[in-house]
Amino acid sequence: MNIGYEAKRVFHNQTGLGNYGRDLVRMLSEHYPENKYYLYNPKSARQRLFEPNGTHVFERLPQSRFNRTFYNLWRQRNMVGDVKKDGIELFHGLSGEIPVGLGRHRIKSIVTIHDLIFVRYPQLFSYIDCNIYFRKFRYAAHRADRIIAISEQTKRDIVEFLNVDETKVEVIYQGCHPAFKQRYDEYEKEQIRKKYSLPTSFILNVGTIEERKNVLSVVKAIKHLSDTCLVIVGKETEYAKEVRTYIRHNGLQKNVLFAKGLSIRELAIVYQLAKLFIYPSRFEGFGIPIIEALHSGVPVITTNTGCFPEAGGPHSTYVSPDDVAGIGQAIEDLLTDTQLRTEMVDKGFEYAQRFNDAPIARQLMACYGNVLRG
Repeated sequence: MNIGYEAKRVFHNQTGLGNYGRDLVRMLSEHYPENKYYLYNPKSARQRLFEPNGTHVFERLPQSRFNRTFYNLWRQRNMVGDVKKDGIELFHGLSGEIPVGLGRHRIKSIVTIHDLIFVRYPQLFSYIDCNIYFRKFRYAAHRADRIIAISEQTKRDIVEFLNVDETKVEVIYQGCHPAFKQRYDEYEKEQIRKKYSLPTSFILNVGTIEERKNVLSVVKAIKHLSDTCLVIVGKETEYAKEVRTYIRHNGLQKNVLFAKGLSIRELAIVYQLAKLFIYPSRFEGFGIPIIEALHSGVPVITTNTGCFPEAGGPHSTYVSPDDVAGIGQAIEDLLTDTQLRTEMVDKGFEYAQRFNDAPIARQLMACYGNVLRG
């Protein structure tokens, strides 16, 4: 089978959507090497985030000068000509979009929709961006033969906001990078601890430092917890200035550390150094850092609504994202109860096995087969 992918973010996005695409192609190409996987990339990447193997995973770039110049037009429309030439039987849009015209060439299609945050929280986006995203997602949802949602929460949003029959939407969870499933020795851990000046005991938050992810509530929660250190790993936005201002005004400089520039391997080791992982985001499509933490053997505190219980499972601790006192109590309870932490680690790791490569790859391939047969 020849399978095509809209792969802009596979080659250009270092986090979130890029990780999803890279992991999906890696899983399928490893478990189903009999297929050929074509990754349609609108322009060459300065930093190589993914290397096709050239045997059954291929990168496809615009060939003509016109398409190289107007690469977004190629991605949205003209790509279809190349897709047809490559004999693609099924095309998968990995991030809410598919090119126009697949149906005219009788090419079956699937689109993955990660979230509709721009509909739920339009104030976090520009008016123009919201309208562009909505048109693209609505087109893909109605023209694709099948929609993959990464959580039950996202499926509900697709049905509600994009007016799609729920029978067209299939939930297939994400996995995570193999680095988080490895175990690292004490020497490696100590090297990373020294490199990033990490304390011997800390709680961890991972994710873009933006308002929706709500790390300020954690900073406020540890204000009255003596000797508690929070390590924050993530790209900073304007919201980070608010977080840093609160830290400075409340004398928490020694209690909150920011770490940047970590490789995937280094991040995996930092997870394994943490006492617990905290993720009080107000809304996500799924919450991959939760899965990374569970695989890493770290107890999780996260939000009690939306998709988070799907990711965290029955043995994580759940809090209201705006209940600062409740967040503080949950942190204190876990830091002082070794037996509870051990139980959460064991049960959480067991729960996380449903997000391993093999079962996800099987679900994806079954979905592909059903679309082609349908």
